[in-house]
Amino acid sequence: MEISLIVIVVVVTALAFDFTNGFHDTANAMATSIATGALKPKVAVLIAGILNVVGAFLSVEVAKTISSGLVDETKINPYIIFAGLVGAILWNLLTWLLGLPSSSSHALFGGLIGAVVVAAGAGAVNFGTLLSKIILPAVVSPVLAGVIALVGTVIAYRSTQRSDDETVKKGFKGGQIVSASLVALAHGTSDAQKTMGVITLTLIAAGVLAPNSGPPLWVILGAGLAIGLGTYLGGWRIIRTLGKRVSDIQTPQGFAAETSTTAVILASAHLGFALSTTQVATGAIFGAGAGRRIAGVQWGVAGQMAVAWILTLPAAAIVGAVAAYAASTGVIGTVIVAVVAIAVAVGIYAASRRTPVTADNVNDVPSPVAPDEKREVAQA
Repeated sequence: MEISLIVIVVVVTALAFDFTNGFHDTANAMATSIATGALKPKVAVLIAGILNVVGAFLSVEVAKTISSGLVDETKINPYIIFAGLVGAILWNLLTWLLGLPSSSSHALFGGLIGAVVVAAGAGAVNFGTLLSKIILPAVVSPVLAGVIALVGTVIAYRSTQRSDDETVKKGFKGGQIVSASLVALAHGTSDAQKTMGVITLTLIAAGVLAPNSGPPLWVILGAGLAIGLGTYLGGWRIIRTLGKRVSDIQTPQGFAAETSTTAVILASAHLGFALSTTQVATGAIFGAGAGRRIAGVQWGVAGQMAVAWILTLPAAAIVGAVAAYAASTGVIGTVIVAVVAIAVAVGIYAASRRTPVTADNVNDVPSPVAPDEKREVAQA
């Protein structure tokens, strides 16, 4: 069967989402290593980009969850999937502009679900899969990663408390290069699969692939390259938030956060859980911060992130639903949705240039200072 124009448009749009997913989530792997100086910013994003591509080839279990488990592929069409992707892309860009590490994964699921409900009814969504493999892991994974990172941080500091500070710092910097690289590899394994799943779902809905098919090799390669390129460009706004606004991250904390993030992401990807790598990494960073000093963690920033996490699914679903309603009118409606989406994306980018964050100034924001440290400074 020939591939129609709308299928090609959806595939391109899916890869565009994958690209935004890459620069939106670069911070997951590299924020702490950049903040501690373990890796130079441009070197960090290059390593992350390459390993994201490699990671895309390690598993397809999450892709199968999306392509044959989340929605009924017999009740949807490429127009619906296109609308869902628009919702996800716009939410990614908005939260990137605000520097909020929200979930690209949940933006994708929300946009897709909103579009499917409008076009095919709530019965086309498998809410059992949504609960068991998306929502439940979203609640458990950041807490689990945070606890592991907290324990790891405590162990790291206690086991090295009598060692020379410079030796400890140098050793953990080396460890961070390895652990951050593993997070990037795990991110490619988890997040690139979500785009693979969407493209595969599109091909199934269009009759190009048989139901329950896995992603073809060209889909795996395309998704890997798109997320890798996005990662290489660096989401500096979110890197600044996670690296500098959460806590004054030191090398032992960075190593603990990255190691716990890797463990949780790889385990979940193997089990087919489509969790948010952003939530896992953020939970681990907060856990590592608390492991050194609870008062040194900026819990107000945590509250902002929590609000963004809660809003992601419904906000992307609303945009996806509106886009699906417009696209359901036919080709003209789809063109209007595309034009509006491009205009909004350009507007967001233009707004970001007013206060640019780059590799050169990503670490310029002063690290948070705990109340007791403020008193010490005042007394001095």
